[in-house]
Amino acid sequence: MSETQADLFLKAQHRRFTAFAQEDEKEWKGPFYFIQGADPQFGLMKAWAVGDCENGGDDWEEEIQLTKQAVQAVNALKPRPKFFVLCGDLIHAMPGTQWREAQEKDLKNVLKDMDNAIPMVFVCGNHDIGNTPTPGTIDDYKKAWGDDYFSFWVGGVFFLVINSQLLFDASKCAELKEAHDKWLMEQLAVAKQHKCKRAIVFQHIPLFLQKPEEGHDYFNLDIPVRQELLERFHDSGIKAVFSGHYHRNAGGLHNGLDMVVTSAIGCQLGEDPHGVRVVVVTEDAIHHRYYSLNKLLDQGLEQELLNLIKSN
Repeated sequence: MSETQADLFLKAQHRRFTAFAQEDEKEWKGPFYFIQGADPQFGLMKAWAVGDCENGGDDWEEEIQLTKQAVQAVNALKPRPKFFVLCGDLIHAMPGTQWREAQEKDLKNVLKDMDNAIPMVFVCGNHDIGNTPTPGTIDDYKKAWGDDYFSFWVGGVFFLVINSQLLFDASKCAELKEAHDKWLMEQLAVAKQHKCKRAIVFQHIPLFLQKPEEGHDYFNLDIPVRQELLERFHDSGIKAVFSGHYHRNAGGLHNGLDMVVTSAIGCQLGEDPHGVRVVVVTEDAIHHRYYSLNKLLDQGLEQELLNLIKSN
């Protein structure tokens, strides 16, 4: 892979996202949109089909084709989205296991065809850094995909990318979690101080799937962590959290915050089609709609969303 191609995947450095000039992006410039995807997770479809999620992911041709379709669909959109964000579980093979290097190579080979005018934002998931991450697994991720948490401005909107696995199980990297949490509090203070038009969070694991009082399981954050984040996000003016992990569409509203759980580009665990989410940010609201890959590629954006993007 050439240096230029490698740079496509390493735009998150020093807790910033280099695709956008921060000082130029702090002012509201009018409506825009971005595309959110999640869980291409090369290898899971085969593993799920054979009932062996640990050792069954030895084929990922289906995910290759689905991710190619996603790239084609996004490249064809007019006007172009501001960016394309992938909310974790880029590949299925856990750190240190077989097929990981091959899955990562094949995913990058597909993603390199994304239009260079559409920056790609990467969010780490549990399969990217491990269910119980270590300093080593996080460092390996950063070498391949850039920082595991960072912030950036686009068009007057403040975006935070956080490492939700550190909020799930940081038992082997307590110092890294401490640094992450300190950084997050600093960034939330920025959001509150600037009173930005909108502030949005990207993470892999949802705060909750349906309602904030639901019980804790594999697919959401533990209740005390969740409650603290909901309070801090509300106090800082966060309006939406976009996540993946569940491989189904879900989510709910709480105290003015929209918790959006987006289904997978890859393996579906429910009845949703393979797809991505179109998110339109206007002066008054954040609008979002899940599109199947087939519909987005064949039909593009619906006129209703185009009208929102063109409005002033």
